[in-house]
Amino acid sequence: MDTPTTDAMGAGEPEQGGVIPGVAGPSYSLWRMPCDSMPVLISVPHAGRCYPPEVLSALRDSDEAQLRLEDRYIDLIAKPVAAETQTSLMVAEAPRAMIDLNRSVEDIDWGMVRGASMRPVRHSLANRRSRNGLGLVPRRIPGMGEIWRRPLEKAQLEDWIAGIYTPYHAALGRELERLRDRWGVAMLVDLHSMPPLRKSHPQDRPAEFVIGDRFGASCDPGLVDLAIRYLANQGRRVAHNRPYSGGYVLDRYGQTTRGIHALQIEVCRSTYLDARLDQPSARAGAIVKLLGGLVRMLGTEVGSMGRGERMAQAAE
Repeated sequence: MDTPTTDAMGAGEPEQGGVIPGVAGPSYSLWRMPCDSMPVLISVPHAGRCYPPEVLSALRDSDEAQLRLEDRYIDLIAKPVAAETQTSLMVAEAPRAMIDLNRSVEDIDWGMVRGASMRPVRHSLANRRSRNGLGLVPRRIPGMGEIWRRPLEKAQLEDWIAGIYTPYHAALGRELERLRDRWGVAMLVDLHSMPPLRKSHPQDRPAEFVIGDRFGASCDPGLVDLAIRYLANQGRRVAHNRPYSGGYVLDRYGQTTRGIHALQIEVCRSTYLDARLDQPSARAGAIVKLLGGLVRMLGTEVGSMGRGERMAQAAE
């Protein structure tokens, strides 16, 4: 199912593509709103919960690994935000335990792959995450150690890349190009969730939201400032790039010189989940409203940037 299938998009049915090996289902879902009210795409790469049985059985502690690796239920925040703001939405259905879509395809720890010839280890930006255990396929989690009972087969890894990784990024890239072609500009809001940040001292009040722009490389600074000021004005604690500046998704798609801006938003799980950080709480509705306002504000600003660009081109 590498070629996406599209149902009645106007009725809210998503385009679905890719395949999760071991499960009869797509690896991603993409909703395009019929009116295209603004040039914004929300992406959710880490909330997938469709686990093949063989993956669950291969995890040493499947419940804890799921809880730690997933951006637990952030897709349930993203969906009403996209519906209310009439923006495109892309959600990964495959779990991060299988493939981390926010990593380079080269960011592989070959020591966990059986049947792969050992490659010389070159320390580079491409494999920096795998060296810490959280590469393309996660191997270790801080406080848990090794998460797999046995090595991954090389053919299995190849199937996961072909069925999950490649179709997701192909569809994400196409949708951003479509929005840019229509509006002259496009913005990707890559939505994640994070565990509560640690206090640096007893009186510290850590950030509830972290805005990442790869330290200025992936997004117009005016848009970043707008996002930070909006959240602060709503009484929310917000940080910029620390401790999360964004990952591969922002590196790949944030192309400001081409009119494509990419921003990562990390939402503290305690703001919308229960005390165990496991299930949605009554606070989730407030976060939907908050992020809906943010997306609407960003979309309006990005749309005006696109109109200005088209007017400048017409005047030449």
